[in-house]
Amino acid sequence: MEATPTRHPRRWLILVVLCLSTLVLIIDNMVLTVAVPTIAEDLNASAQDLQWVLESYMLVFAGLLLTAGSLSDKFGRRKMMIIGLSLFGAASLVAMEATSPGMLIAGRALMGVGGALVMPSTLSILITVFDEAERPKAIAAWSAVAMVGLVGGPVLGGALLAQFWWGVVFLINVPIALLAITAAMVLMPESKGPWRKADPVGMVLSVIGMSALVWTINELPKGGLSHHSTQLSLVITVAALIMFGIWETRSKSPMVPLAMFRDKVFTGASFSLVLLTLANGGLMLVLTQYVQFVLGYTPTETGLAFTPLAIATLLFNTLGASLIAKTGTRVMAVLGLLVIASGFVVLANMTTESGWGVLAGAMLLMGAGSGLAMPAAMAAMMGAIPDEHAGVGSALNDTIQQAGAALGVAILGAVLSSTFTRHMPADAPQMARHSIGDALAVSAQTKDSGLLDAARSAFTDAMSATFLVGAASVVGAAVLAAFLMKGKNSGPVPAESAVDPATEAESDAMLTSL
Repeated sequence: MEATPTRHPRRWLILVVLCLSTLVLIIDNMVLTVAVPTIAEDLNASAQDLQWVLESYMLVFAGLLLTAGSLSDKFGRRKMMIIGLSLFGAASLVAMEATSPGMLIAGRALMGVGGALVMPSTLSILITVFDEAERPKAIAAWSAVAMVGLVGGPVLGGALLAQFWWGVVFLINVPIALLAITAAMVLMPESKGPWRKADPVGMVLSVIGMSALVWTINELPKGGLSHHSTQLSLVITVAALIMFGIWETRSKSPMVPLAMFRDKVFTGASFSLVLLTLANGGLMLVLTQYVQFVLGYTPTETGLAFTPLAIATLLFNTLGASLIAKTGTRVMAVLGLLVIASGFVVLANMTTESGWGVLAGAMLLMGAGSGLAMPAAMAAMMGAIPDEHAGVGSALNDTIQQAGAALGVAILGAVLSSTFTRHMPADAPQMARHSIGDALAVSAQTKDSGLLDAARSAFTDAMSATFLVGAASVVGAAVLAAFLMKGKNSGPVPAESAVDPATEAESDAMLTSL
């Protein structure tokens, strides 16, 4: 009789450390968005400076993710996480003491390096510490904490800025990073993959390709492909990523084993996450403008408006993780995605007169769907990755979600902008036709209440079109999950209750009924 593997005795304490490490990255980025106006005034930063303050982190982070994941597999996941947290904390002090936009941008870029080292390590350590039976619950807790940071960041930022100077948004990173470093050194075991040769060519191509991709996506909505700089970045993106794919398939020791995409479960979960994060990427962009410019919420009230989303995610993360053992990841992912799509449909039907109740209902639906779908899709994806590639597999998951979110902001932002312009009155001032922010500024200057009402109505129409695109994207994710997330890797379940053929047939019946 084969012995049951012994579970790590400190695995749940280790999970707390992993959640702390993830939380500090997410909160920092969300808090910073609230502090931007204050930073602009204090440092006399231009609009271009502020763009670099926000994008320098994202470019470095996205560009280094795959390389960082590969390094963690080679040299040790705990080691890379501790180095990343140390660098992130030190860079936060640089940003806090910034006396010029250039110094702040440099600090943010260094924080991006630290974040890229931390993020893949957290999930790769998680999947090596927890076995397949407990992994869905651990991933659910990890993703729930990430949602708390996403929603709670702006609220925390508003509260801190009301009492302190803008540098406090970086100062709060330091004690959290120190706590996580100390706990990691005391509690965590080191883990790494088998020795493999380094892949410097793959690393360089991935850094160039992913950085160029994020840059291109961010620049496209500003002027389309008419700008030479955008055209050049697109050419660099395509060339670098094609060369990366060719190199990785021919290399004897590839940084990213692209053969993983031959696994239907891995591919289905990956592309479902792309479509889901694409839709969610535009969600915050559009909904934040709606509640502030149409409903008239303050930034703090805007953060609180998303509280139902966080609460529902927390509750259904736990429920979804417990149901995976009975239904498998495929059923849970499809069900959750369809619930999210219904939330988008509710949002698409909101008007200028809709109150907080309708918004809260939509947030509850989306939180419930996320709680069911995200742990299932991520557990299926990570369960299909060999242990020796846990670091780069985790980085691939992060990269997929990062690219999906950036695409969502670009695509849904373009839908929102073009539809808003189309629904504005033809005789409205040209500047007012660009965005609702510009329209409200013109209305305030001219005291034109008719322009104000027209802008709010046009934005609501544009929001409806945008959220219908989001709903279609999530339904597409559900279809992919239903057809591809099927087979031996379709869900981690306890050994004593593994999915047998009868249960698999029952799952098919459940999906058909959906």
